[in-house]
Order: sequence, then C-alpha cells, then structure tokens
Amino acid sequence: MKFKIAGFAAAFAAFIQVSVQNVFAWDYEGHHAVNELALVSLPPDFGIQLTPALKTRIEYLAGEPDRWRNISDLPLKQFNGTDHYVDLEDVTLYGLTPQTLPIMRYDFVEDIEKARLEHPDKFPPIDPDSDTDHSRELDGFLPWAITEYYEKLKSDFSTLKAFQTHGGTPEEIANAQADIVYVMGVMGHFVGDGSQPLHTTKYFNGWDPKDNPKGYTTSKKFHSWIDGGYFHKTGGIKVDELIPKIQPATRIPNADDPNAFFQYIVAYLIEQNKLVEPLYQMEKNGELSGEGDKGMQGVPFLDGQIVKGGQMLGNIWYTAWLEAPEDTYLERQLDQRATAGQTK
Repeated sequence: MKFKIAGFAAAFAAFIQVSVQNVFAWDYEGHHAVNELALVSLPPDFGIQLTPALKTRIEYLAGEPDRWRNISDLPLKQFNGTDHYVDLEDVTLYGLTPQTLPIMRYDFVEDIEKARLEHPDKFPPIDPDSDTDHSRELDGFLPWAITEYYEKLKSDFSTLKAFQTHGGTPEEIANAQADIVYVMGVMGHFVGDGSQPLHTTKYFNGWDPKDNPKGYTTSKKFHSWIDGGYFHKTGGIKVDELIPKIQPATRIPNADDPNAFFQYIVAYLIEQNKLVEPLYQMEKNGELSGEGDKGMQGVPFLDGQIVKGGQMLGNIWYTAWLEAPEDTYLERQLDQRATAGQTK
C-alpha cells in the first residue's frame, strides 16, 4: 500500500460527494458505524458514564483521522497517512513475518532500513517526485497505531481513576473523561481500517497488473468502491440490523503483556488479510456490482467486516479500562494537595 495517499485522497473526495447526498459509506458513515457498534458492546458499569452526548462525540470522532487529510502539509501527511494501513505481504522483504514484527514502530523502521541497505536489489528505486512525504519505503504502521492508542487509553483511565478515588475536582474528573472520549473515538478509526481487508495489503487499490494470473481487477477505483461506492449503491449501512450481531465486550487474553496485546492486534489484521483475494474474487464474479441479486451478494460480507471492527473495538476499549494501572504518582500528588488544604 505504498501509494496510499493518492488512494485515500480519492476516497475522501468520494466521501465528500456522498455525504452531501446524506447516504452511507464506509468512508465516514462506516467508521461511524464501527464506533456505534462498539458502544453497544460495553457493559453498564463501564469506566465512564456514556451519556447520549458522549456517544455522539465518540461516533463523530471516528472520522477524525480522515479529516486530518484536509491539510496537505508533509509532516502531518507522513505521520497520519502511514498509520492507516500495513502491507502484510511485504514484511517478508525485511526478513520478518507478521508474527515476528517488533512491538515498537521505530524498531520496524530500523528493520526496513537495514534490509534496504543490505539487499538493494530487492527494492526498486523510488521516484522522489512521487514520494514528497517520504513514505514510499515504509510498510504502514496500522498495528502500531492501534496498540499505541490502546496504551493511551489505559493511561487516561489511570488518570481518571486517580482523580475519582483521591479527591480530584469535578473539573479534573470532567477533563479526564473528555480525554478518554477523544482517544476512544479516534482509535476507532484505525480499528475500523483494520476490518477493511484492503488496508492490510499491497493490493490495496487494484491487483498488480504485472502479476495477475487470475485476472483480478486492476482498477484504481476499487478501494473507494469498497470504502463507500458499493454501500452508496446498495442502500447504505443499516446499523440497526447489525446491532444484534454484536456480543458483550470481553477482555482480551493476556493483555497485561504488551507484546501479547500487539500480537493479538497483528492476528486480527492477518485474518482480514486472508480476505483480500476472496474480496477480489467477489468483484470478478460480479458480486460487488450492486446490480441485481448477484450484485448484492457482497452486502453481507462487508456488513460482517463492519461488525468485526465494532466488536474488536469494544473489546479493546473494555480491556483498556480493566487493564489501566494505578497511577501512584498522581495519587500521591492528590493526597499531598488534600493534606495541605486541611492544614490551612
């Protein structure tokens, strides 16, 4: 997915077009649906009281990372663009497998640079004119982005718990809750990206025409069609019909081990990557045309991916709340403040 920026520009343009028409698309409405479904999975005693206003805010924030694309400045373009995908097939070029990816993103960058220096024959030259944000040699950071947001959410829950149990003011508690809402909402975008198989593959926007023995589409409109065009044509994402498919959020196994959590996210992305070729086959068979009964057969498949994203996101939110460690430093500061106040 080395040329993601152009693909997403097209997708974002498609979003603008369909949003004006008040129809649904994975571009924004799909991400909105993922966050909405995740909220359904949470228990009543979840770490913050999710009022209707807070739910609306979390759902809106699902689109925030794509809204950041309205700024073309290169620092933001590089930082944000590479967080939306990972080309799992290409990690073998760096002497790795998906299962052996390092837990820290800059260790992965180091692996990439080392492989490119030691085996230049494996990597064709990059045209500087098509690499203004210096992202073409990167492989995408989606599993790291999700993991890092999970860690941020744990931190925010730690802060909130300290304020709630050691005398935080109403304003401090409200601000800590606002931080949680923001991180929950934004991270939902990346978990939702992970449920879209084309965000896990180098075949992100049409199959490579140089190696295409099965004759899959090479159209550069394929990604935007899956993100939004198909849903637009088939009547949109019917969230109310998907809610019954959501199960109560569960704690992610061994999430107290950061490496285990990272591997859990990688495994989630591997499973979606396995669906890349079936998705192309569906397009080849006419099941993603939106025309007639056959052309509607892609609806349950893509609806199922939205549900997967929502379920995974709910599990991550729930786990972050449960795994949030005690913030002993903040607790001491609050205790000292309370003692000082009593002596005045």
